[in-house]
Amino acid sequence: MAPDAEAPLLAAASKPDGAAATPRRRNKYPFFCAVLASMTSVLMGYNVAVTSGAQIFMAEDLGVSDRQIEVLSGAINIYSLVGALLAGWTSDRLGRRLTIVLTNGFFLAGPLVMALAGGYAALMAGRFVAGIGVGYALVIAPVYAAEIAPASSRGLLSSLPEIFINGGVMLSYVSNFVFSGLPVHLSWRLMFAAGVVPTIFLAAGVLTMPESPRWLAMKGRRDEAKLVLDRTSDTPAEAEQRLQEIEEVVTGGGGGGSGASVWKEAATKAGVRRVLAIVLTLQFFQQASGIDSVVLYGPRVLAAAGVTSNTLLLGLNVLFGIAKAGSILIAMALTDRVGRRPLLLASTGGMTATLLVLGSVFAVFAGAKDDAAVAAVAVAVVVAFVCTFSVGIGPLAWVYSSEILPLRLRGQGAGIGTAMNRVISGVVTMTFISLYGAITMAGAFYLYAAIAAASFVFIYACLPETRGRSLEDMEELFHTK
Repeated sequence: MAPDAEAPLLAAASKPDGAAATPRRRNKYPFFCAVLASMTSVLMGYNVAVTSGAQIFMAEDLGVSDRQIEVLSGAINIYSLVGALLAGWTSDRLGRRLTIVLTNGFFLAGPLVMALAGGYAALMAGRFVAGIGVGYALVIAPVYAAEIAPASSRGLLSSLPEIFINGGVMLSYVSNFVFSGLPVHLSWRLMFAAGVVPTIFLAAGVLTMPESPRWLAMKGRRDEAKLVLDRTSDTPAEAEQRLQEIEEVVTGGGGGGSGASVWKEAATKAGVRRVLAIVLTLQFFQQASGIDSVVLYGPRVLAAAGVTSNTLLLGLNVLFGIAKAGSILIAMALTDRVGRRPLLLASTGGMTATLLVLGSVFAVFAGAKDDAAVAAVAVAVVVAFVCTFSVGIGPLAWVYSSEILPLRLRGQGAGIGTAMNRVISGVVTMTFISLYGAITMAGAFYLYAAIAAASFVFIYACLPETRGRSLEDMEELFHTK
């Protein structure tokens, strides 16, 4: 029986007959903190996906070619490597909270430059600045959520960044649709500018959050860490236990070493090598299965299936965003009840099936124009694909990666995993147009299906369940002490 299940039963047994057991109430404060920190991920999702619809109007206004669009869309993922690799160092020195504020600064400057751009070079410069913010957001939001949360709700709270990323993606699609009716030279600029205003308010809001208790303990600020744990734990006993576990890790050499010591550990400790391999492989599969080909090129995919109206294409993109964000809520509700492993297996299995069907639709009905039945099937299958992705590997790749890394490696390890994620996303998004031009749209989705199938095998063979374990317990499970 799980420890969380035993406590209420033992309490009930100690009561007089007829007295009802009072269930333990979960603390809502860490939920508030994780939500506020994860709001930065809304901006990240918005900035990555806004080019999905904006590219139609940029091409008309500035004469940007398909190849330039492909590079511009995908380059933000490559640029995000700078932020991802700096985020671990920054968060270990400035703290998790100030790093989130810095992230909002990048999301203020980058979109503003793009909104005012007069040519392709300026667009790329703005994309570079926003890309640094993307890298920071991908690292720091999951790390903060994992470190602020008690074990009872860590899966739920660690899913919040992915939920908010998808919320940002959906809002970018809505922005594409709303501004599409304006003159061409204004429409795409307002799509980028709409993401600028919230950054100031979010940065101010983040300053009201407490610092991560694990970071405070790493810096020797025990009393401050204890105060934060008292506010973010379900019970005083749990707060004391969490503090003791953190201190054991810190005093055991887990106080956050240099990059050289991290790689030295990976070279000398099998457990650390295993954890880093799992993180890197999981992040590879999350992106290599082609989700961003739909996120950034959804209108092109549907146009190839026979949809010809720009307004309808952008409206269907909104549908994809709603489906993707809604599915994250299912993952959020189930991850701490069902567990990580079952959701990951169901997700990758479903992705494999839907990608095979989508490839077959393009293989059988290649060249179909204005065929409503073919278009409807393609829309339904794409919705199913984004749903199966978002109910499992989409959010849980980040949850699982954040929770299996030991404290001393967490900031830098999360940065390395995010770098892998962004490189693969960049490869997918910077080659998709060229890929389907070379092997057809059907061939591209068959390739993604094969990768999704390989991810199912990897998860089945290599990933143990982590539900209900404290972050410090992971060191025992993966032998990383």
